[in-house]
Amino acid sequence: MEPNATMQLRDIKPLVEIADSSVYLYWGLILLGICVTMAVGYFLYQKLKIRKNINREKEYLEILNTIDWSSPKKAAYQATYYGRLLATDDRKRELFSQLLPYLERYKYKKEVAHMDEETVNQFELYRRICNGSV
Repeated sequence: MEPNATMQLRDIKPLVEIADSSVYLYWGLILLGICVTMAVGYFLYQKLKIRKNINREKEYLEILNTIDWSSPKKAAYQATYYGRLLATDDRKRELFSQLLPYLERYKYKKEVAHMDEETVNQFELYRRICNGSV
């Protein structure tokens, strides 16, 4: 070897360790992507859940609107069940609690008389309030 070539070889430095954080950055971005995907999925689920509840309220209201008062016992049970499901705010709960004693006269008995006008009027008031809010 030439002396000039050996001089060049002495200038070679040993390997230096370079701090590499690309692995952490890679896994951090993957974790961030998973979190964002889960958050978007959760908000979409909540949005669909709210729409589903609104549709159920409309179905319950439709059933309340079509109650057949010719069989008072069955009508009282239906009005109680679906009325309770629609009593979601304070005003509706208050009206439903006023309606409930009228309906209970026709429940839990083997034979019942026809619906009196006062019960029907109380139910109609509750139904109108529910119609206005849905």
